[in-house]
Amino acid sequence: MTENTAANNIESRSDGHTAEPVAKGGKLNENVNNRYTMDGDILACHHLEPLWLKMNAMVPPTPNPVASPHIWRYEETLPHLLEAGRTVPPEAAERRVLMLVNPKMESPYTTDTIYGGLQLVNPGETAPAHRHIAFAIRFIIEGEGFTAVEGKKIPLKRGDVVVTPTWHWHDHGNESDAPVIWLDALNLPLFRFARVHIAEGYRESRYPSTLCTPCEWSHPWEGVEKSLNSQETPHAVYRYATKDGQPLSTTLSVQAEKIDSGHSTRETQDVASFLVHCYSGEGETIIDPPNGEKRVLDWTAKDTFVIPAYSKVVHVNKGSSRAYLVLVHDRPLLNSLGLYKPGSI
Repeated sequence: MTENTAANNIESRSDGHTAEPVAKGGKLNENVNNRYTMDGDILACHHLEPLWLKMNAMVPPTPNPVASPHIWRYEETLPHLLEAGRTVPPEAAERRVLMLVNPKMESPYTTDTIYGGLQLVNPGETAPAHRHIAFAIRFIIEGEGFTAVEGKKIPLKRGDVVVTPTWHWHDHGNESDAPVIWLDALNLPLFRFARVHIAEGYRESRYPSTLCTPCEWSHPWEGVEKSLNSQETPHAVYRYATKDGQPLSTTLSVQAEKIDSGHSTRETQDVASFLVHCYSGEGETIIDPPNGEKRVLDWTAKDTFVIPAYSKVVHVNKGSSRAYLVLVHDRPLLNSLGLYKPGSI
């Protein structure tokens, strides 16, 4: 009597050898489901599953980000954010944020690896002190306020980039007479896979702090704009860095781009994904993702949009003045993991 093993459920070829289910180039044989069957229920009982049935999904022939190109127009999102400011008290929302959720995904995904949100702090309010494992980047869209990071109180002005390193106490506040609004960018999607994220609240609403200016965690816009304008080319790039010349973190960093009036950038393709904010100007970005339809996103000042990984990209300045874009990207993450393909721009 033949022993009923899993191996006996695989059909053999006439020459006595088990057929190879994967064809050249890593593509699954179209007939594999019909020709080489196993009892899925029996395998499931042993917590087993045939890899060859999902080889293309595991090792795809082309990159396959889930995120799709999308734009959040500030004139459309601002009324909802202001409504949240009127109706949601600070004690009911530790952080008053509207998350930017990619239409092909769910929160916290803005891209496959980057979380984005718009945060508002009203005059006289404090967003209470806490700390968390996630790394955070803030780009100030409008208004003035402050963030205090590990005892250093940092002024916030339009265009500034301020970072919160992992596990640093931080709180936010507004001592002006108008709301302050900024774009949050965090590496929260990573913790859907590495489930090690935690947060801790401080015993008081404010962590003791003193004014810090200049501060190592602050990157004022004035210096960035000056550097971009000093480059006598129609398209210039400024890469934000720490004081020792490294990316802002091991997972996320930022770059700013200047595009002169009427100029189109050359087409680039990057392994990284981008969360892009228009500081000023107007134009369009042509995005050709690896697994979707080409999109053309028209943008103006304070709009925010996303570029999925591996997309071909062209920025076009359609206005009469210079345009400035600020882009949060996951290039440091890919480099840290050895996943950044050589030759990427």
